[in-house]
Amino acid sequence: MNEAKEALRSIEQKYKLFQQQQFTFVGALEHCRENAHDKIRPIASIEQCRLQVQSYMEHYCTNSTDHRILLMFLDICTELSRLCQRFETLHAGTPITNNFLDKCKTLVSQSNDLSSLRAKYPHDVVNHLSCDEARNHYGGVVSLIPIILDLMKEWIAHSEKLPRKALQHGAT
Repeated sequence: MNEAKEALRSIEQKYKLFQQQQFTFVGALEHCRENAHDKIRPIASIEQCRLQVQSYMEHYCTNSTDHRILLMFLDICTELSRLCQRFETLHAGTPITNNFLDKCKTLVSQSNDLSSLRAKYPHDVVNHLSCDEARNHYGGVVSLIPIILDLMKEWIAHSEKLPRKALQHGAT
């Protein structure tokens, strides 16, 4: 459990750095969408984001800042997915912890539709976007990481309340 908590703390630190650069991230996504000639649809999934980012970086990206921030987002998503897998191995779960884990796995799924996802208070990531950006294009993608981090913290909090036998059973 301590390794999982440490991994979550590490991801949170990366996210704090990423969050400080949200305007840069949104600008880089905008460049991806312009070069993909897809300015109408919102970025609706991690897979769509990854494909647009990959295409942009392979064919158009001359901006190292865009490259760095886009890779940072994709790396954080990959780490969150791995941590979900690690959580599954820690214990058999309860209905509550399984619910948190299922939500996490759904959110980090490459094809999950993020377009209607919005982080709520205390997260203000969507508030930093213009109305058009938040409503129509990037609200879901900027909300993804804080929502998953919250679910993972809840999973850990509930898992720590379980009897030691339940935790040991899942690890064997």
